[in-house]
Amino acid sequence: MTELLVREIATGTEAAAAPVPRRGGRARRLGRFLLHRPGLAVAVLIVLTVLVAAFAPHLLAPGDPSAGVPAQKLRPPGPGHWFGTDYLGRDIWTRVVHGAALSLQATVVAVAVALVAGGLIGLLAGFVRGWVDEALMRIVDVLMAIPAILLSLALITALGYGTLNVAIAVGVASVANFSRVMRSETLRIRQSVYVEAARAVGTRWYVTLRRHVLPNAAGPVAVLAVLEFGLAILAISSLSFLGFGAPPPAPEWGSLIAEGRNYLATSWWLCAMPGLTIAATVLSVNRISRALDGEWAAAR
Repeated sequence: MTELLVREIATGTEAAAAPVPRRGGRARRLGRFLLHRPGLAVAVLIVLTVLVAAFAPHLLAPGDPSAGVPAQKLRPPGPGHWFGTDYLGRDIWTRVVHGAALSLQATVVAVAVALVAGGLIGLLAGFVRGWVDEALMRIVDVLMAIPAILLSLALITALGYGTLNVAIAVGVASVANFSRVMRSETLRIRQSVYVEAARAVGTRWYVTLRRHVLPNAAGPVAVLAVLEFGLAILAISSLSFLGFGAPPPAPEWGSLIAEGRNYLATSWWLCAMPGLTIAATVLSVNRISRALDGEWAAAR
């Protein structure tokens, strides 16, 4: 016992004497981490570019996305127009950049709806158990039995057209995924030693839920949110392609592809450039989610 006490004191003394890491240490570690993973570095760069386009589009494309020059219509990609021009002479690059704001805002709303609603359902079902768990999980089973795109179309028919309604519909269709992940994590943490100890000392249930269960269950749910962000971009772009999003001339990514499909045989860039932008964004988000999932698994 004495030797153990001496060892603990020595360990604490060494920890106290250890130098405090510099502020730039994390940045250097992150730089080295990305340097050894070039695919992840490219994915982060693409996502950062899309975020800049969503929140400050004039930094990347200062022009007006609705203004066109008829004399320059259907120009192929080149130095003057990186993504070419459309049938009205509008610059496709400018429209894609300004359309990022509409598409990503709808994606954020969709993921937020799914995260909040699904997280609450899974947290309540896993923590309370009993008939509450059975009732909530049967509702989740019904949501999972309906294909997401069909459920989204049904909700849009009830809510009406528009970007916000499309985002809400996509979010409701993704509630089941968040509910199941949050429930499984809540069940796992609910049986841990520190939760049982908190109950034994008389800690109130909502305090245990807030301090112990929710913070420890948030990691996998956050990883799922990043993954669902890419899937939500695809879903919102698909519904926008079908004409359920913002009306023209709003440059949503899906509507840009829909506008260019009539010129696909002669002007391929009208569909290819917005489509490649969507594909690059979704693949980058998926790559980041895999990296986060690996880091979370290693930390556990």
